[in-house]
Amino acid sequence: SAIIDKQLPVDPKRVILYAVQDMKLTRITGGNCKMIEATSCGGVVIYRGKILALYKSYKNRYEGWVLPKGTVEPGETHIETALREVHEEAGVRATVVKYIGKSHYNFTVPEDIVTKEVHWYLMTADNYHSRPQREEFFVDSGYYKFHEIYHLLRFSNEKQIVEKAYQEYLEMRSQGLWGKQRRV
Repeated sequence: SAIIDKQLPVDPKRVILYAVQDMKLTRITGGNCKMIEATSCGGVVIYRGKILALYKSYKNRYEGWVLPKGTVEPGETHIETALREVHEEAGVRATVVKYIGKSHYNFTVPEDIVTKEVHWYLMTADNYHSRPQREEFFVDSGYYKFHEIYHLLRFSNEKQIVEKAYQEYLEMRSQGLWGKQRRV
């Protein structure tokens, strides 16, 4: 899928097209670019009070513990993307309970800054089984207690989303709604 540069003001001679290939943004046409936008979706999967996380290691270099998420594909809804990414990255067939919010962050690719928006969903699973996707350099996965995952997660924006999702889970459970809720 392609992503178009959203620089301001837009100069048609400087619009740059990118393609997502091998989990990297690749410049298709030449020119100078300052910032591009990308959208991903992911899930905070909770089963019996524990939260799913994935450990990423690229070429034996520590990447850290993260939540499953990924890029929206053409024609896909945000919910479809979140469910697909949880299944692809962790081997978990989850069910969406509710939307919990979005996070924003920036990262750089050669010569450019990517501003990313991630839409997050609270999800549930039917068991603790998970299988990390080796092709994406996930080498471990599992379900962890809130205080464990909070300290394991590498990124502060994911810690904030987990905190919000876990509070939603606790509230629903205290009201007897967890596991009985009408799922999105």
